[in-house]
Amino acid sequence: MTPDIAFLPGATLGILGSGQLGRMLALEARRLGYRVQVFSPERDTPAGQVADREHVADYADLDAVRAFARAVDVVTYEFENVPAATAHAALECAPLRPGPHALHIAQNRQREKDFLRAAGLPVPRYRPVASLADLAPGLDHVGVPAVLKTAASGYDGKGQVKVERREDAGAAWDAIGQQPAVLEAWVPFERELSVVAARGLDGAFAHYGVIENTHANHILDVSIAPAAVPLTVLAQAVEISRAVLEKLEVVGVLCVEFFLTRDNELLVNEIAPRPHNSGHFTLDACATSQFEQQLRAVCGLPLGSPAQPRPAAMANLLGDLWANGEPDWAAALAVPGLRLHLYGKRQPRPGRKMGHLTAVGDDARERVVHARALLQRDEGRTTKDEGVSAATGSAPPRSAYKSS
Repeated sequence: MTPDIAFLPGATLGILGSGQLGRMLALEARRLGYRVQVFSPERDTPAGQVADREHVADYADLDAVRAFARAVDVVTYEFENVPAATAHAALECAPLRPGPHALHIAQNRQREKDFLRAAGLPVPRYRPVASLADLAPGLDHVGVPAVLKTAASGYDGKGQVKVERREDAGAAWDAIGQQPAVLEAWVPFERELSVVAARGLDGAFAHYGVIENTHANHILDVSIAPAAVPLTVLAQAVEISRAVLEKLEVVGVLCVEFFLTRDNELLVNEIAPRPHNSGHFTLDACATSQFEQQLRAVCGLPLGSPAQPRPAAMANLLGDLWANGEPDWAAALAVPGLRLHLYGKRQPRPGRKMGHLTAVGDDARERVVHARALLQRDEGRTTKDEGVSAATGSAPPRSAYKSS
């Protein structure tokens, strides 16, 4: 196995994980003439539906992982909670891009914060918490209010609780299951931003600018690109993202999520070493989507142009939209220029990401929000307040304890 080899169209891409990110990556790979195989514990998955082969086995079945990796030319992953043993077993049989080190850092909030701080990158004040006894000195350091986050296995607001007062510490510790955690200072941010960027096998760097994100119930709701931020903020966000990719030696796509304070100070919230929900607009707005960029990077091809000729927006579609039956697809698709992406998931559930809408143009955000409101077969159809989530009926909360 030669670690720096390139794999040209006709080769076989292996994907660990088989959700919607893997599906969109697989579709881009097939368009460019690649074969695709996916590996996950589930059958008839979003990615498996469009792959050449769907390997179904537990991630702990390392013999099955090795058999999967031997059947492909290069392996990547579509989510960062691939077990370390799984990643190393795949690496025994095929190149793994990004490598295990990026996974190791991104899988644990304390390791992630420690890595960022050691790299000289800006993060909120934080303290590791291993026991209830650690909370009191931790609150002395970060102040109140604060956010207590499990060190592992947290996403879309899961495993996180706000500590409003010192006397709430015990309840917060119980709420996260009394497991290792990170206590972070509460950030009264002005906006949430992200940068989706890529690093090639040759070290080349490409980015999609700064994206502005709003959340509802701790889940990404709407993204607009480019974000209306000062050029100094744009430059700093891009350079921080470049530093993360280079210091982790990532080959592939990575997203850096930021808080932007009222003083235009950037703080890194989280990193994700894979394509990201906030970058879905690139499928319809950019010369090279984030998924094609991931394919190019992991296969050793030159990175593509991230050029975005017009503004764009993306709105998530959650399972909540199915509460009153099948959404009114025809009504939404009557909105000019709207693009619908559905993920092939059989069972809609509240909070489950089932698809997304995109549009390009100066009024892209208004169109995706309006189209999403049209999907609902009730009073949600008349929602006109752009600050209201058509999926939840509530204004996206601005808080410092969510992820995309």
